[in-house]
This record gives sequence, C-alpha cells and structure tokens, in this order.
Amino acid sequence: MKKLVVSAILLSFSFFLFAQPAGDIIQKIKDEEKTNSQIVMIAHNITDVCGPRLTNSPGYRRALAWVTQTLKEWGLQNAGPEAWGEFGRGWSTETSYLAMKEPYYQPLIAYPVAWTNGTKGQITAQVVLLDKLDSSTIDKAGDLTGKIVMEKATSTRIKDAFKAYATRYEDSVLNKLPNSYMLGKQMLDYYLPILLHEYQTSMYLQSKGAAALLKEVTAGRDGTLFVDGTQGYAKGYGAPLPEMVVSTEDYLRLQRLLQDNKPVQLEINVQNKFYDDDLTGYNVVGEIPGTDPKLKSQVVMLGGHLDSWHSGTGATDNGAGCIVMMEAIRILKALNIQPRRTIRIALWGGEEEGLYGSFGYVKKHFGDPKDMNLKPEQKLVSAYYNLDNGSGKIRGIYLQNNEKVRDIFTQWLAPFADMGATGVTSSNTGSTDHLSFDAVGIPGFQFIQDPLEYETRTHHSNMDNYDHLSIEDLKQAAAIVAAFVYNTAMRDEMLPRKPLPKPERFIFDTDIPL
Repeated sequence: MKKLVVSAILLSFSFFLFAQPAGDIIQKIKDEEKTNSQIVMIAHNITDVCGPRLTNSPGYRRALAWVTQTLKEWGLQNAGPEAWGEFGRGWSTETSYLAMKEPYYQPLIAYPVAWTNGTKGQITAQVVLLDKLDSSTIDKAGDLTGKIVMEKATSTRIKDAFKAYATRYEDSVLNKLPNSYMLGKQMLDYYLPILLHEYQTSMYLQSKGAAALLKEVTAGRDGTLFVDGTQGYAKGYGAPLPEMVVSTEDYLRLQRLLQDNKPVQLEINVQNKFYDDDLTGYNVVGEIPGTDPKLKSQVVMLGGHLDSWHSGTGATDNGAGCIVMMEAIRILKALNIQPRRTIRIALWGGEEEGLYGSFGYVKKHFGDPKDMNLKPEQKLVSAYYNLDNGSGKIRGIYLQNNEKVRDIFTQWLAPFADMGATGVTSSNTGSTDHLSFDAVGIPGFQFIQDPLEYETRTHHSNMDNYDHLSIEDLKQAAAIVAAFVYNTAMRDEMLPRKPLPKPERFIFDTDIPL
C-alpha cells in the first residue's frame, strides 16, 4: 500500500510538471539561474583546477574525472567517460624556458608546440634565420647541428590596435548573419598538404641535427600568442624537434638583430612528456532519463568540447561551452523536471584535432555519413545543441538551413528577447561538433554568440584563461540552453528534419591528421 501511495504521489507530481504552462517553467529556469547559479564554481574547476585539457593529457583526464563526479553528485544517470575510439598519445609540458643570452640577456615570451620533443636539458645555441622552410633552403644553410632555426616573418609589423578587440552584435544584423567558420572540402584539400609539409619540415630539421625551431605569431601582439600542435599524437607520426611559438614582438626583435648581422644566442630548456599508457579517446556523458512511456527512448542532446590547447586553460575555447551546458542540465535537474524525452549531455574530446570525439560518438551510435547506413538510434535523437564560439551571450541560433524549425525557435526565443536573444538565421556555422550530427541527418544546432574578444585575443592563445570569461554572459546562455532543451524534451513531436544528406565522407574524416 505504501508503494502505491508513493507511486500515486510521484505520478501526480510528474503530471503537475507536465501540466505547468511552458511560460511558468521558463520563468523558473530564469529564477534558478539568477538565484542559485553555479557558473563560477564550474568555470573555476574546469579552467583553474583542471588546467589545460589537451586531449589525452593529464589535464584532460582530470577534467573527465571532475565532470563525471559532478554530474553524479547532481543526480544524473549513466554519468561517466565513454570511449569513442583510438586517438593517440597524450602530451604535456613539464618545463618551458626561452631567453636571449647574446647580445644581452632578456627573457622571451614563448610556448612549446604540442606533441613536439623537448631539448636535452638546458642548452645555449646560435640562431639561424632562413628565408623559408623547405628542404632546399635547409640544405643550403650549411651545418645546422645544435642550432636554433627561425623562418623570416611574413610581416615586419605588429597588428595595429586601432580596431576594438571586443565587440557585440547589433540587433539589426542577427537575422542576416552569413555562414561562419565554414571550412569546405576544397579549402581543407588546400590546407592539409600545408600542414603535412610543416610537419615533414620539422622532422627534416630534426634529422639535420637542429636543436629547435622557433615559430612566429602572425596575428598576435602585446604578448598574446596562438599555439596549437603537430601530428605527433597520431599513429605513424613521430615527434618532431622542439618547437616554440614566440610572441610577435620578441620574434621580430630577434629577426632584426640577425638581419643586422648581430650574433644571437638563446638559452632554451623545454621538457615535454608523452603518455602512451592509454591511446583511447574519451568523451564524458550523463543523462536525465525520460519519463513518458512513449517518448522516453527518444533523446535531446546538448554539448560542447572539453578538450583545449595548452598555452592557456581553455576558458573560452571551449570551457565556456562546457560550463554553460553543465549549468543548463544542472538547472533542469535542480527544478526536478520530469522530461518526456531523455536529456543527455555529452562533452567531447579531440575536437581541436578534427571533431574526433563527437564524430566517433556519431559513428558508434548513429552511423557513418560515408555510406549512410544508419543505426536505429539515429531516428531517436530530436536535436543536438552545441556551444563553442567563446564566452559571449547567446543572441539567437543558426538554423543550418533547416527552415522547418524557424517558427519553433522564434517562439522559444521570445521569452529571452529582453536578454538580447532574438536572432534566427538560416545560415550555417561550422568547424565544431554539431556538424558530426548534421552529417547523418540529425538536427544539430549552434547558437549565435556575441564575438567579444574570441578571435582577436583568446582563441587558441595563452590568454585563454578564466579572467577572459564573461560570467554574466554565461549565465544568460545557460538559461537559454536549458529552455531550448526543456522545450525539445517536452513537445509532442520531435523536431522536424532536413532531407537526409547523400553518402559522403565526413569533411574531417581525413587520411592526414589535423
């Protein structure tokens, strides 16, 4: 009898939540974020505590563990890491130091390139400036044994600072935004051989006995530099010689001294560590199970990529997206929402190297766009929502050319007009994890975000740290994402879909590692 009474109470409570007007729930979502926000706690732990989160590095594994523990503490089901396939070696920097010793002593701003070798302890070496990096120029340079190599900079001036580094969109442009971050196959076909050439050149310099390679920053200034990695993580690709990206101001000073025939000596000590104990790539997932007997097998997904580059702590790229998505699902759990469909959060690994985590998940669960032999689960996902364009507030949503959802999303954004979220554009935005879902016909969406200083200052840079997060913007974004996920989970029908794409190899499914 007690079980029957408890069941009746729970059933009544679930009915009460189902029966509440959507507007009431949206207001509850706003109020929960306003009064009980956990944005600061999540942001601090993902960035400051876990640190840089290069895929398969110790920092990434710390993040997997922390997210798993937190999702479980919030009461999510099936929370934990999920393997998506083989990624490759992890890597981290243990020591990093670069300074000019001659013609005078001066510390230099520089960061190691990921998946490169370290030096043999601290060494002092002469610097050689080459007009370009190719095998012919390297061969003509003479004996490079024990020397540090630089390539002549593409520009002898730093980027000007007259244009604002941080901006917000005007309301009038939101519905007219063009395609953004779109990388076509022709562009990738052009870009991949350049990446491979850079890698092979580094390996060739290593074979010639060069001690290290210094790389310039083409768009940096004021000590901000942008660092990524080599293909040294992937099977069949060895680690190149030590490489360091040097700040524009320091790089140009070294170049001017060398062009003035002044001998330049540098001290360098870079100690990097590789991790071969587990080559598997992991995402982290968690769920709020659906409660409607007819709809609970269907899924609404939200996510962003958990991995980052290593010169900062991955705050805006893409700690921000993970912070928002975790906060959104926390809000729904805190309100004891009883969703009709299952809500699943997924934070991805390997995005920076080619959307590996999300694409591996899609192939595992839904199918491969190469042949479009789709699995049963593909039909059960109503939508996937992604966030990965920095720390700016949500200003609307890209439809990915799915006009069937325009009126639905316009209605869902209406309660957030006072927060600046009004834009609905049919355009595509690319280069991040919603593309993996779109490639197999699952509605995948990325939100429009204010650009702030994402491209100009923090994207892949040593400035990508907690202090460049806009906490109030993240709070606004979390409330909007929670509302979209709630509405998707509760509506009678799944979101309408575009026609299935034709079989085609996924754009980032390449033979050359990115």
